Amino acid sequence: MSKGKVKVKVKGKLFLILGPSGSGKGVLIKGLRKNFKDFVYPISCTTREMRRGEKDGEVYFFISMDEFKKKIEKGDFLEWAVVHKDNLYGTLKSQIITPLKKGKNVLREVDIQGVNSIMKILPKQNIVTIFLTAESWNDLKVRITGRHKISKHELEKRKESFEKEMKFAKDCDYVVKSETGKIPQTIQKVTDIIQNELDSGV
Repeated sequence: MSKGKVKVKVKGKLFLILGPSGSGKGVLIKGLRKNFKDFVYPISCTTREMRRGEKDGEVYFFISMDEFKKKIEKGDFLEWAVVHKDNLYGTLKSQIITPLKKGKNVLREVDIQGVNSIMKILPKQNIVTIFLTAESWNDLKVRITGRHKISKHELEKRKESFEKEMKFAKDCDYVVKSETGKIPQTIQKVTDIIQNELDSGV
């Protein structure tokens, strides 16, 4: 859900990390931050409630629904989406387009709706999509319920999202399986993918 269809010319590469809830995207990005310290890691806005241990402005800017809608009207978002049917998530243009124009590389976790919006604005050759998946829904369910308390209704919504997101995997540039207990190996796989893309140029 994005305004404007004119492709913006940029110099850097945008690496997008996708995957269902519980696949380990957050842990992966934390590891990638250590391997690619010169990358830009944008902070997204969300209307969901802050979870225990989270800090505003660290991974997300937690804002109200009214504030989010005002930013939509002003055209501040590069992409925004409704996730799990309830909460809004969006990435500000200033967080991604500005550094890309300067030739910096950017890495960001994004929803599949967000990818489609970004593709309408930025050239495909500047975008690399990496889909992180798990072995099965049951494997993901164990991870999700072990991470924080979640209602049966919320879990069902996560399952619906999982089934929808898995269909999108085949359209991504790379698909990486995130196996339980093998976080370092997963981080290394994605590190190698990113490094190969950087070595090949835009």
